[in-house]
Amino acid sequence: MKFDCQVLLQALLDKEAIRDCLYRYCRGVDRADEEVLRSAYWPDAQDRHGAYVGDVEGFFAQALPRLRAGGRGVHQISNILIELCGDIAAVESSFLALQVNAATPAQETFLCGRYLDRFEKREGQWRVADRTVVYDWIEERTRPELAQDNDSLFGKRQPNGGRLSKDPLYSFLDAVRARR
Repeated sequence: MKFDCQVLLQALLDKEAIRDCLYRYCRGVDRADEEVLRSAYWPDAQDRHGAYVGDVEGFFAQALPRLRAGGRGVHQISNILIELCGDIAAVESSFLALQVNAATPAQETFLCGRYLDRFEKREGQWRVADRTVVYDWIEERTRPELAQDNDSLFGKRQPNGGRLSKDPLYSFLDAVRARR
């Protein structure tokens, strides 16, 4: 069996670019970072995300205000399977999401599921063109301690995550970029 190294290398590069896009999506949601979140989707993308079904602009319009209102969120992606078909890819990835809404800080929601994404490569860049969120598990519980402020909740475990500029990520990135 003969392998075309250039074809194999391009497939690896494409798959890594898709993974990077999935990770950007998680950062965008968890940090309420609109620019990063938008970078994961094509502007004409469609999204079926729980009760929301429509174009990605509608998804942003309903999700970003809730994210910016505060609360906590952690999204993790794993089991990423990518089937490349030229400049289109069928991607299934599992997610774990732990969310606390600012309006009800003692209510915790744990979600597990899968993103079924059609990625498209346009002008050398991979992004989501169509997403369906499949929910496989949900658990909701009340945890009164989550309503505490960060200092009380985490104690000496500092720094803590937050939304946008309140998260240590952004000063870390600025410091690294300044060293260029």
